[in-house]
Amino acid sequence: MSRFGKAIRSEWLLDPAFVYLNHGTVGAPPRRAFEAQERIRREVELQPARFLLRELSAIAVGGPRAEPPRMRAAADRVARFLNAEGKDLVFVDNATTAINAVLRSFPLRPGDEIVISDHAYGAIRNAAAFRARETGAVVREVPLPGPPFSAEGIAEAYAAALSPRARLLIVDHVTSESALILPLEAIVAKAKALGLRVLVDGAHGPGAVPVDLSALGAIGADWYAANLHKWAFAPRSCGILWAAPERQEELHPPVISWGIGRGFLAEFDWVGTRDPSAWLATPAALDWFEELGADAVREHNRALALRARAFLTERWGTEPAAPESMTGPMTTIPMPERLGSEPEDAARVRDRLLFQDRIEVQVHAWRGRIWARVSAQLYNDDDDLERLATAVAALPS
Repeated sequence: MSRFGKAIRSEWLLDPAFVYLNHGTVGAPPRRAFEAQERIRREVELQPARFLLRELSAIAVGGPRAEPPRMRAAADRVARFLNAEGKDLVFVDNATTAINAVLRSFPLRPGDEIVISDHAYGAIRNAAAFRARETGAVVREVPLPGPPFSAEGIAEAYAAALSPRARLLIVDHVTSESALILPLEAIVAKAKALGLRVLVDGAHGPGAVPVDLSALGAIGADWYAANLHKWAFAPRSCGILWAAPERQEELHPPVISWGIGRGFLAEFDWVGTRDPSAWLATPAALDWFEELGADAVREHNRALALRARAFLTERWGTEPAAPESMTGPMTTIPMPERLGSEPEDAARVRDRLLFQDRIEVQVHAWRGRIWARVSAQLYNDDDDLERLATAVAALPS
């Protein structure tokens, strides 16, 4: 009998009356992380000024302290999980915040190109467009060929799209709606050979797939922006921004506060009075992730996503959009054509599944039909997939 699925579902606070197949959207912290965060919140309130102004960051009142700032201790724990050094990463609210920091800090001139793909997350597309309007730069969108998709075809599409005007490439580690693991190594290598700076959007990276920031830095990635509240068990909202050492001096947070001019870590660790409990609870979340076995967690989730892909495409009479090698703990599956093809059709299906069938799953319109993005987390099992398939079969056309 598996130690995951139903056997571990009580470790989450999720409503047991619902099937939750949407972990990839905003995450869901396990009880261990939630309770650690609550303990930290209570500790803060015992002596708020001491905790926030003396212990949290290097921007502190009073004399030198023997203990490292709490933010730095937590960052060191995250760094071990991602094979990095704590001095090279900072906490942010989420990956979108991190990417905005890079975009706002990066010098662009009229005509320069910011390169993204047509699978880029909507908020990142908006941030790139906003920065381009400010600077006179241009957003160049790379169409990824498919479906069906292939790693080779995607790498070739990026290579063909990188013009002499390209300055900054933003590339997904795992795409959001289409849930594809992209061939990062090939894409980054081509971009660096042409002299581009590379920002990796790892919103769905840590916890979902192995992330080795030292290795990514070695092949030329300049920044890695990620969420820890999606797949790494952290409370929300919790993100990180890793920067190669040679990129840190030029990098600034979107909010300028007391740390300005005091270096990368000081600027990001204190941008005003915020609740730091999600960041400080992340070590407890990662401890449990590794106690369960990081490989075992990822293997369970990916295996269930692959079963979802095979089972649901067979039940719905559709075809997978990409090879198994591009699949992690999420899979995006074309739904039956009879359900429609427009955004309003997707909204109708999603609402019906949630409010009538008590199933939470991402449904969206894309490329002339509607798709379901199924997220597989430890608390899910095959019964959840059967419940989704049965509910979709009963949906009216």
